[in-house]
Amino acid sequence: MADPAPRTPLFTFENTYARLPERFFTKLDPTPVQAPRLLLLNEGLARELNLDPAALRSEAAVQSLGGNRVPDGAEPLAMAYAGHQFGGWVPQLGDGRAILLGEIIGRDGVRRDIQLKGSGPTPYSRMGDGRAALGPVLREYIVSEAMAALGIPTTRSLAVVTTGEAVFRDRALPGGILTRIARSHIRVGTFQFFAARRDTEALRLLADHVIDRHYPDARESDTPYRELLDRIVAAQADLVAAWMGVGFIHGVMNTDNMSVAGDTIDYGPCAFMDTYHPGTVYSSIDHGGRYAYGNQPGIAHWNLACLAQCLLPLIDGSEEQALEIAQDTINNFPDRYRAAHTRIFSAKLGLETVRESDADLIDGLLTTMEKGQADFTLTFRGLSELTGAGGDDESVRSLFVGPDAFDGWVADWRARLATEPRDDSARQTKMRAINPAYIPRNHLVEAALDAAVEGNDLEPLQDLRAVLQTPFSIQPGQERYAQPPKPDEEVKATFCGT
Repeated sequence: MADPAPRTPLFTFENTYARLPERFFTKLDPTPVQAPRLLLLNEGLARELNLDPAALRSEAAVQSLGGNRVPDGAEPLAMAYAGHQFGGWVPQLGDGRAILLGEIIGRDGVRRDIQLKGSGPTPYSRMGDGRAALGPVLREYIVSEAMAALGIPTTRSLAVVTTGEAVFRDRALPGGILTRIARSHIRVGTFQFFAARRDTEALRLLADHVIDRHYPDARESDTPYRELLDRIVAAQADLVAAWMGVGFIHGVMNTDNMSVAGDTIDYGPCAFMDTYHPGTVYSSIDHGGRYAYGNQPGIAHWNLACLAQCLLPLIDGSEEQALEIAQDTINNFPDRYRAAHTRIFSAKLGLETVRESDADLIDGLLTTMEKGQADFTLTFRGLSELTGAGGDDESVRSLFVGPDAFDGWVADWRARLATEPRDDSARQTKMRAINPAYIPRNHLVEAALDAAVEGNDLEPLQDLRAVLQTPFSIQPGQERYAQPPKPDEEVKATFCGT
């Protein structure tokens, strides 16, 4: 292991995870790199975190963001966890290429982790080099910040540093380090790590930490651990419904990639759908479609069942009673998810009220989009421009192959709109605020990454990032960012980057 890195002031840390017993992590410093250089700094996020952007651009800060210096107050560690990967059990995973520096409190009073991703090998690297190629680092920066702009709970990206070193995958690639910000990095797999070892004391300490950090009201319950499970179930139902509402496909919904805070975490082969189809898969490693768009709610349910299994010793002293309680809690997920899905898609259709029959209207549109090979984002954005009176449908109708089915559906939609209290103008304004005009379309992301990595040209990435910061507002002159790919631009496979 490399010599310890020198210390330098940068952040005001207030660490809690490092106070847990040492079996929760391994303490170690990042591995220094040859020539760290700041490539991107998220100044808006820095201000939200009560950090000084100018200070983050200093040479001392860049050395810290590259892992060559450890900020004062940091207690660097790699977290231990386990997980089910594509359904297969792996008893030890952990941070194999990431170091948690510590925790800070933002302007909003929320505690967040600061983690360096791509910062060198750890005891959990499993023969890996602990590094990250620049392309996947930039992908996470773009997509996670786009998700934040879309209003979806997510980890954030504060900075990207190039290392001056190559990493070797299928070929030599420039290395990068992402400074990732998260409400925490605790996963379902963190609980699984201790449950597999029958370490009930560690499970209790971990559960108490999560309650104190994310769900403090659960402490007031007579059954706080059941309440914890219930809160996580509710958070995941809302999160996955939000993914579905923008056509987002996570790509690797392993249990070690599910945050108990209810945030999107671990952007690997993620992608946004162009043409709507529930079976859409982009991940190059998801050969069976386990994590396809339409499978995400079911996978979240399965992952939560794994979490519930871990919490049984805490929920009740009687294994039989604990199992019954946990099963009842997990059984609430489908109804919670359906309610969240209906609420989101009803709003996307401009409905102020939610009725039971709206689920049929939503499903009818999605079925029509699937058969008509319509673009997901353009269809919903286009509906935002239609009036209740009709006669202006061609802009949306033209998105469908064989649009007759759309004609039938849109008549039903207008009949439902007629029962709503809002006028067209108010409805359209609300719809434009939930149906984005711009998403990080795969072909645009790949083109920006290729320019940055292969051509050392950041301009396409910066331009894309600027558009995605305000995804709901039409930006004159940026029409190409709203368009789906041409046939020769389609990206059909995305990669994890490990």
